[in-house]
Amino acid sequence: MMSGIPFSIYYQDNDIFVLLVTGTSTSLIGTLLWFLTRKTERSDIGKREGYLIVTLGWVVMSLFGAVPFVVHGAIPSYVDAFFEIMSGFTTTGASILDDIEALPHGLLFWRSISQWIGGMGIIVLSLAILPLLGIGGMQLFSAEVPGITKDKFHPRVKETAKRLWGIYVILTFAETILLMFGGLNLFDAINHSFTTMATGGFSTKNQSTAYFTSTYVQYVFIVFMFFAGMNFTLHYFALHLKFEPFKQNTEFKFYVLFLALATLVIMFIHRPHHTFHFEESFRQSLFHVVSLVTTTGYVSSDYENWAPFSRMFFFMLLFIGGCAGSTCGSIKIIRHYLMFKNGFLELKRLVHPRAIIPVRINNKAIAPDIISNVQAFFILYILIFVMSSIILSLAGLDFLSAIGASATCLGNVGPGIGTVGPVANFSHLPDLVKIILSFLMLVGRLELFTVLVIFSPSFWKK
Repeated sequence: MMSGIPFSIYYQDNDIFVLLVTGTSTSLIGTLLWFLTRKTERSDIGKREGYLIVTLGWVVMSLFGAVPFVVHGAIPSYVDAFFEIMSGFTTTGASILDDIEALPHGLLFWRSISQWIGGMGIIVLSLAILPLLGIGGMQLFSAEVPGITKDKFHPRVKETAKRLWGIYVILTFAETILLMFGGLNLFDAINHSFTTMATGGFSTKNQSTAYFTSTYVQYVFIVFMFFAGMNFTLHYFALHLKFEPFKQNTEFKFYVLFLALATLVIMFIHRPHHTFHFEESFRQSLFHVVSLVTTTGYVSSDYENWAPFSRMFFFMLLFIGGCAGSTCGSIKIIRHYLMFKNGFLELKRLVHPRAIIPVRINNKAIAPDIISNVQAFFILYILIFVMSSIILSLAGLDFLSAIGASATCLGNVGPGIGTVGPVANFSHLPDLVKIILSFLMLVGRLELFTVLVIFSPSFWKK
């Protein structure tokens, strides 16, 4: 919270005292809780406690993270402030702010850095923190992102997490420098770098990235959104000049192919309806496809005013997601690929019932329990989407807004369709709806199972 104070001092804003008091208060409360529980035996913490700690940890971060906005008065409603910061930590990017530029710079920085923290948060929780609680970080991580366990590049999971964070920092720094070359000041450059690498989508401008009309700047955003949507182990290999894993990685090739095909589809459908020249049509199509697939949620124009098919196509992109082991939300490319390939092979199994035909990725057979996990994830994801859309409809939202809000919050994307489209926000929604959507953000960010297991009766049985 206090990290934004230097910007508050530089811009002579009125949020210095607020950030200082709330940051200090949070630290004191955390210290008190540590003092009261310092003698707790680590052996008392098992898997169930670990899941509960992870879920409640994100909730508590958001409960405290909302306080500076309320104390300052920038967001008077605590429900609104909680929604905004939950959107930050979960890297959703959905906002209730009607005038973002009216916020003081310190609070804007806190808003952006919340996404940067949340972007790598799930990986750190899986690889670094959970082993301390007696939970195998890589085992849980494999349940969330199948096929990733073989890509561990250090035998100790804590060292793996450190290397991932190192890559994260390097990419964030590189984007900041490149954006400054494009004319952005340090404040705007670092804030947008935070939210790009986190695939979060928060901006310091009311028009989002449409404010920056530079072609160069838009391509920088596209490149780093693409990087953020990649498996971070590939970045590690690239930094060590090892490019063979890129050729062997089925998911990465499918990721690139999908982005290319989706961009061509949008160009083909969109261009006859507008006067964009070829390069601009390509850039706008690529920008929005990469933004939505990687769940970043940046917008450079109102795609709801594009060709009628575009709205439906962009809505479908809310369910895709980037690569496993990235900072993206939603379902993830690898799960789609596994479901597609398993479905295709099931046809072969029907013809050859005695044949053993495993699903292979990167020339390695995928264990049946991983396939079952992915299938269960798909069913739960769609079920939660349908149920939440029905609940939002009962709360008064029209059909398009209900499905748009459910899909974008569950997928941690940001912009949806209807009254929560790319140039709108969530401020007009009732408080109850904002609480429901905040829960969907949390469920989506923690990959469903981590949160939902707490609500199963067996979780509470000895």
